[in-house]
Amino acid sequence: MSKRHLALLAAFGASFIYGVNHTLAKGLMPTYIKPFGFIMLRVLGAALLFWITSFFFKKEKIDRKDWKRIILCALFGMTINMLAFFKGLALSTPINSSVVITITPVILLLLSIFFLKEKVGWMKSLGIGIGLIGALVLILFGVKTQENAPNIPLGNTFFLVNATAYAVYLILVKPLTSKYSSITLMKWFFLIAVFTNLPVALPEFLEVEWAELPMRVIWIMIFVVVGTTYLTYLFNVFALRELQPSTIGAFIYLQPLLAAGFAMLVGADKLTTIRIIAAILIFTGVYLSTKKRKATVE
Repeated sequence: MSKRHLALLAAFGASFIYGVNHTLAKGLMPTYIKPFGFIMLRVLGAALLFWITSFFFKKEKIDRKDWKRIILCALFGMTINMLAFFKGLALSTPINSSVVITITPVILLLLSIFFLKEKVGWMKSLGIGIGLIGALVLILFGVKTQENAPNIPLGNTFFLVNATAYAVYLILVKPLTSKYSSITLMKWFFLIAVFTNLPVALPEFLEVEWAELPMRVIWIMIFVVVGTTYLTYLFNVFALRELQPSTIGAFIYLQPLLAAGFAMLVGADKLTTIRIIAAILIFTGVYLSTKKRKATVE
């Protein structure tokens, strides 16, 4: 199997795990653990796993000039991104989270326009507009509350913050993937993230009654730490060695299908007309904004 095929398989694996995670993680909050406490568990667990893994690989020295980028990656990819997602998940629903996250490729394009001065034609501009309208429809006109989702519009807004932070992370981390191994990057990202998350997440982490947790809850927590954190970040950084950030972003489109299917299968969420309309608008916007123009023959 070629490196590109392995990279595509890794990107799919990450999306599959994320799709299941929307429902599993939602089911634990806030009864067993609050959202920020969950983040503290994730970064602590992932930092420990990546540092243990690093002992089996060749040690790499980080260039001094790269530390600023590494800190920013940890800030956007393992702090703002995670805090916003889990806070949004506590307030909103699994299907909403998976729909809003698909706007990441559109945000990636917007950031490329702003920071990289990428030229955009009318089709991409139209796609950006339609995608953003879809996200706003979900936030402004969707169901306001439902069982275990006390403030859906605010939760959906947090999902937008999550998608933006993740897009920034993908742009920042790309140059580093050609210089350092995935393990080296992840061990430093998550170690830094332990300290950047500490002021916000530690109080809720300390509230958890660990000795009283049912075994089912413990297994889901292990899945979130090992699967949704350790494996997905490892898979995505590995995939970025062979694929462009926009290609990685395209795999996010699978998440609503996987998340909605799993959520409805276990009875944790359901589709509504507004969610379907918003999803269609977002998918259309993403398709138009990422569609490549055909070369004209002279």
